Amino acid sequence: MDSKLQIISGRFHGRKLNLPPNARPTQNRARAALFNMLASGIINQNDDLTIWDAFAGSGAFGIECISRYPNAHVIFTDTSPESIQTVRKNLAMIKIGPNATTEQIDATNAINKYGSDADLIFIDPPYDTPEIGAIFVHKLTRTAKNGAILIWEQESINTPPPPNGWEILRDKVYGRAHFLIMRRTIE
Repeated sequence: MDSKLQIISGRFHGRKLNLPPNARPTQNRARAALFNMLASGIINQNDDLTIWDAFAGSGAFGIECISRYPNAHVIFTDTSPESIQTVRKNLAMIKIGPNATTEQIDATNAINKYGSDADLIFIDPPYDTPEIGAIFVHKLTRTAKNGAILIWEQESINTPPPPNGWEILRDKVYGRAHFLIMRRTIE
């Protein structure tokens, strides 16, 4: 395996992850910074959490959640069969069992299925099509429960604003990656 992508912390710390073809994974350092932000009071690691890694790719974000949060159930979705196969291969490597669900489906089409139950949603749609993220977030706004946390990774030069109904908790740039961490607020 030639991937430098690995699990940063938790019970599976240091395990290398496989990558699907043409992947653009969130780099280890940016993921470490992201999880440090979450640990600063945004997420309680001991809570029962339903986490949705919506544009899963390798599944690195969701697998990192499984490694760090003992009571997490993670849903991985992606349109690419290669990505879903890679996620399943990575999950099999750490023998995670029933704490994960994988489905080959377009994330925007899965919002009605997964969006209302998720406590934490991570999206990092392809950088070359930023409108996909904007469409996803607008549709999710109608479905997400009050208090749900959304992490929206975008390319730092293409950052559409979030819609109403989301409180921005953190807004950080790490190289090409721009992270918006938001909480759903229903008035």
